[in-house]
Amino acid sequence: MGPLDAFWHLLNFFTPAVGVGCLGAAAVKLLWRRDLTGVAWRRLALWGTGAGALALVAGLALFGRDGRMATYGLLVVAVALAFWGAGCRPGGVVPSSSRLGGGRKKR
Repeated sequence: MGPLDAFWHLLNFFTPAVGVGCLGAAAVKLLWRRDLTGVAWRRLALWGTGAGALALVAGLALFGRDGRMATYGLLVVAVALAFWGAGCRPGGVVPSSSRLGGGRKKR
């Protein structure tokens, strides 16, 4: 395998993490836009992509091959936890799933 082939293999290996991280960040910002106004889309996308890449590498190390459904399940869980961690900040509001439109409760 040449260097160009190795580059394409690595690019295709990490593509699911980038896709889920970026599309998930857009969905999270859309669903909880009021609660996540202080969190940049880029921050959410980077946290999600990084966690997804780690999940893909862990799945490859654990199962010995790429493309297992358990690895993709781990990818989704890792990205969701990364979004939760990136969206929660000291003094911030944690988005609740019961209010899909976002917004804060009035005091």
